[in-house]
Amino acid sequence: MPMTDRKLTFLRRFASTVVLWSLALWTILSGNETGFVLLISGLGLVGLLEYYLMLDAKKLPNFKMFGLFCGALMLGGSFYLLGWRRLAPDALYNFEIGALLLFMLVVFARQMFVRVVELVPLETMALTLFGLFYVPWPFSFVAKIVYLTPRINGDPTGHWYVLFLVLVTKFSDMGAYLTGSLIGKHPLVPHISPKKTWEGFFGALAFSVGGGCGLVALMPKHLSFLNQTHAVILGLILGFAAIVGDLAESLLKRSCGAKDSGKFLPGIGGALDLIDSILFTAPMMFFYLRFIMPR
Repeated sequence: MPMTDRKLTFLRRFASTVVLWSLALWTILSGNETGFVLLISGLGLVGLLEYYLMLDAKKLPNFKMFGLFCGALMLGGSFYLLGWRRLAPDALYNFEIGALLLFMLVVFARQMFVRVVELVPLETMALTLFGLFYVPWPFSFVAKIVYLTPRINGDPTGHWYVLFLVLVTKFSDMGAYLTGSLIGKHPLVPHISPKKTWEGFFGALAFSVGGGCGLVALMPKHLSFLNQTHAVILGLILGFAAIVGDLAESLLKRSCGAKDSGKFLPGIGGALDLIDSILFTAPMMFFYLRFIMPR
């Protein structure tokens, strides 16, 4: 692909990501929690659908409709229990375990009434279940971050940490692209993504650390649980997780013979292409905040 096309593709995807996440954060900053719930849940479900459609294109068996139902239950339940019921994040674990057990029960029961041969039942159940662990479950940590920090006058304050999460993740993506394009010579994992380089890997870490430190310096009151030391540590953690998330989706697409996960944004890619890194960085951000926040 010519360099001009690579630049254009990167800029389009970066701009689309910024616009979508800006819209998500604007909805909650304006007090429109319902809009935030619909947008985040919508992105998660579209991403899950794209995963199942890639399996369909490769003729891999899956229970798409029930998987989407469980995905909606996991995402919607997170916002309902944390946002409307105002339960602590610990209370959500029982709900998630119950939803996964229900899923496994129904999938096993459903598979018993299908005439199959050899390993098809195991493959169907494994691929369907993996979709839930890959997309809606880690993506639900965005909701957990929003409602993790103390409320002020009844309003959630965690959206500032979601802003930190998204921007540091995208700084990592930008650093990997710019550094890799300018000085990248040594392939990172050519069997998965030939254009990824070690130079881009270290550039991603540098940009994510720099972006994290800059945000903490600019918004010390809104990010009161973080200092510059936390910014450096989180920059390294989120930068690394973002790289792994991007490569994980590249591996998935290569396995299914797909260039993009879908056509959620015409000419740019699918929803899964936009949230692939967030799926890995959101849980890391959540658990780090749980570790440093006072009980």
